[in-house]
Amino acid sequence: MTQIVVKPEETYLNILEGLESTESLNNCALFKDLRNKARENFSQLGFPVERRGNEEWKYTDVAPIAKTPFEMPGSSQEKFIHGIEAGALGFGKHGWNRLVFVNGQYEEKLSVIKDLPDNVQVMDFNKASKNDYDVIGKHIGNYADCQANAFNALNTSFLDNGVFISIPNDVIIKDPIEIIFISTVLEQDVFIQPRILVLVGNNSKVSIVESYVGIEDARYFNNSVTELVVGNSANLEYYKIQTQSQKSFHITNTEIVLGKDSMFSSMNIDLGGKLVRNNLNLLTNEEGSYSVLNGLYLVNGTQHVDNQVVIDHAKPHTTSRELYKGILDGKSKSVFHGSIIVREGAYKVNANQVDKNLLLSDKAEAYTKPAFWVYCDDVLCGHGAACGQMDENALFYLRSRGIDESSAKSLLTLAFVSEVINSIGNEHLRERINNIVHSRLEDWLGISS
Repeated sequence: MTQIVVKPEETYLNILEGLESTESLNNCALFKDLRNKARENFSQLGFPVERRGNEEWKYTDVAPIAKTPFEMPGSSQEKFIHGIEAGALGFGKHGWNRLVFVNGQYEEKLSVIKDLPDNVQVMDFNKASKNDYDVIGKHIGNYADCQANAFNALNTSFLDNGVFISIPNDVIIKDPIEIIFISTVLEQDVFIQPRILVLVGNNSKVSIVESYVGIEDARYFNNSVTELVVGNSANLEYYKIQTQSQKSFHITNTEIVLGKDSMFSSMNIDLGGKLVRNNLNLLTNEEGSYSVLNGLYLVNGTQHVDNQVVIDHAKPHTTSRELYKGILDGKSKSVFHGSIIVREGAYKVNANQVDKNLLLSDKAEAYTKPAFWVYCDDVLCGHGAACGQMDENALFYLRSRGIDESSAKSLLTLAFVSEVINSIGNEHLRERINNIVHSRLEDWLGISS
């Protein structure tokens, strides 16, 4: 008897066919063509399980995602949102505006949207008006590549609801806006496809906190796509923080386009997840932009985190600064592949990239690969990478001053991450992250509070 082998992609394609045929997707008319093209791309691309000769996925094996028969979450949410305190689970401060999704579905009861300036839009797609639909349709999918990126294509294939934030020209939003994605234990392993579109108008300023929280030790597959468009002379502070379940799979694709003289800063913090992959692509679309991309990851056990960061300097007189740091314990692994591209004619580019890893265990592994692609003279570019265990000389020096070993390791470890944590602009967020990191290191090193 011949055994029929079903490709992993077929599971998702069959689900999509059923949704389209029953018109279960709310925004059929708005996204139908985009979904259909993405579905074709995903069918052709498939999951990148073949790593031989594939530099992008050389150190990260997504076969566990492909082999797991994930299902869509059910439509009934009431029993899962009962008792959830979204404000406590997120990273924001009381009074901040927030949009909350539970198992991929928007929950208005847990969200807070109030006291925003006129014409500022903070909503899920289903709340959008016809005019908003026109704006969403103009931008959605224009920046996330579905032709070469299978996870972008998969997310876009299921595109229905999502987050829409639009800041008009000349508007300053004082407090950050938080987007919280909460995953809970369900009867089956589920996949979740978050989608975010943020448009920041000329001369405007806003902070966005995008957080992913697993409140129980469940297995699920989170595959998110975020598109950020920053206008001329605009300022966007963007934070992405995840404390996912230790059994979860977390894939993110973030696309940023910068306008003339704009300023963009991002902070990517990974504290959870079994297998984590972050793709962050930034395009300097006009002259004069300034960007700062920082990241912090703490992993132990058998956790695996992979950060792929591409900064594309397509225009002259643009600046980028990049600093990622990781602490690894147990048998955990980290990957950092940072690429800086300087296009032909993009003179006076100033770019610097640094990745450093502190290994607390001799079984932990860190792979770091900085890369520059420079097609223009008259630029200033530099990079650095380091992986190693705690400095024995520094440890000996502290011990010789009467500091016990546990406290000495504490001081050195916290000093290692302080540079990244101190770069967080928002005071409340900086304190919150510092406390979480300190607590994690307490468990690992026996640090006293």
